[in-house]
Amino acid sequence: MSANPKAGRHQKGPVAYRVDDLRKAEQQVMATLPEGALMQRAAAGLAVSCARVLRERTGKISGRRTVLLVGPGDNGGDALYAGERLARRGVAVVALLTSEKVHSAGVRALAAVGGRCVQVSPDTAVEAWTHLEAADLVVDGLLGLGGRPGLREPAAGLIDRIPDHAAVVAVDLPSGVDPDTGGTGPSHIWADVTVTFGAAKACLLMPPASAAVGDLEIIDLGLAPHLHGEPLVKRLAAGDVARLWPVPTPSADKYRRGVLGVVAGSAGYPGAAVLAVAGALRTGVGMVRYVGPKDATAAVRSAWPEIVAGNGRVQAWLLGSGVVPDAGDDQPEAIHNALESGHPCVLDAGALGLFPDELRAHTDSSGAVPDRSDKLLLTPHAGELARLLTDLGEDVHREDIEAQPYKHTHTAARLTGATVLLKGSTTLVVRPDGHARSQAEAPSWLATAGAGDVLAGIAGALLASGLSPFDAGSVAAYVHGKAAARASGGGPIVSMDVAQEVPATVGALLRH
Repeated sequence: MSANPKAGRHQKGPVAYRVDDLRKAEQQVMATLPEGALMQRAAAGLAVSCARVLRERTGKISGRRTVLLVGPGDNGGDALYAGERLARRGVAVVALLTSEKVHSAGVRALAAVGGRCVQVSPDTAVEAWTHLEAADLVVDGLLGLGGRPGLREPAAGLIDRIPDHAAVVAVDLPSGVDPDTGGTGPSHIWADVTVTFGAAKACLLMPPASAAVGDLEIIDLGLAPHLHGEPLVKRLAAGDVARLWPVPTPSADKYRRGVLGVVAGSAGYPGAAVLAVAGALRTGVGMVRYVGPKDATAAVRSAWPEIVAGNGRVQAWLLGSGVVPDAGDDQPEAIHNALESGHPCVLDAGALGLFPDELRAHTDSSGAVPDRSDKLLLTPHAGELARLLTDLGEDVHREDIEAQPYKHTHTAARLTGATVLLKGSTTLVVRPDGHARSQAEAPSWLATAGAGDVLAGIAGALLASGLSPFDAGSVAAYVHGKAAARASGGGPIVSMDVAQEVPATVGALLRH
């Protein structure tokens, strides 16, 4: 197998950095510029984006109403200076100041061109609400890189008053989200457009905050030469996936293309095995060896005569889809044997419940967990991740996972020494060192029974073809989402529809 030799021209996906790395880079750039020059550069880019949004939404710029939500940090200063530029173009600009420590020079600059500034208090609340209700555009400059999940008053009350007809542009990030983890509180901005500066912040690619970003625009501030080390999170684009995709060489045979062993299904859930095998075969694995109970084997053989039943030579294993650990069959033993084989493994569904015991058997006397992130890919949904973490001694519930998915997925990766893929509308793939991929290609119609089985099959095939768990998980998530979108066409789908669209999805990917 080899990477796609024609993929070099494809566009790469966005990358995002930790707050500390971004601040260091900004300080290095500011040291080379006159005081305030970096903020003016950011404000100029923000103003251009705001003007474009106004024109697209309302047909013109001059005479439109813009409200700035201004907090105490530099994002408030960016908003004020952008407001000054908009006012010079005939926009009626009102700044609602939520703190007494706002950027004073920005306030003076806006006032000098006729913009209004209102200090928000109980006495001015009605006036502030009136301005918001009349706004064509709302610019969120409440919080920046120092923000934490959730908003306090008076900011929380203001965002509740943003009218549906107003476009919302967030400055750098939607206020009320955690910049490094993407966690959200009960109150935060939902933006139509987020204009970020220098480079993307991790929250802009991580759920649940990524759902509040809207369209992402990045204003170049010259930070790239000063950003050292690997980004915290990356989103693969078509070019990245095409470069990683294992393409058979002319001399390849079924063994060189990869043989995947599949331990999936049970008497109660034979369909999970059928779907997992479908995902693997449609991805292009050389051969599938299926291990399962009698009824599930019959179902898989009927659907896929290409499979070989029973153990044998494999390059990787897919374990657990549709497996019921206490069903009284031989599946738990088969999973144990596969984990002990040393081959790369995808652990899905039923295998996740068995994994804590396997993990304890590999933990040394000091309690150190071996790093097997180059061998193991766990693929839970939020409920399964909560159960896994609970089994490992963490007090975590599904709601906690959904509020802070990156934080808890990273914890699971650290505690297990595995790469962890958290399924969801945005799929996270996280290594024990915290580096992550975040994929959001799937339509909402993909929330259907069996979709995770197909995803596990795709990931297993890619593992058997030689990709690392980190690459296999993120590439599988991308192709799974794109195949679902292709199958859906905007309407409902079932999971087999997704599997059937994988070959065409991959073909299109490699052609362009």
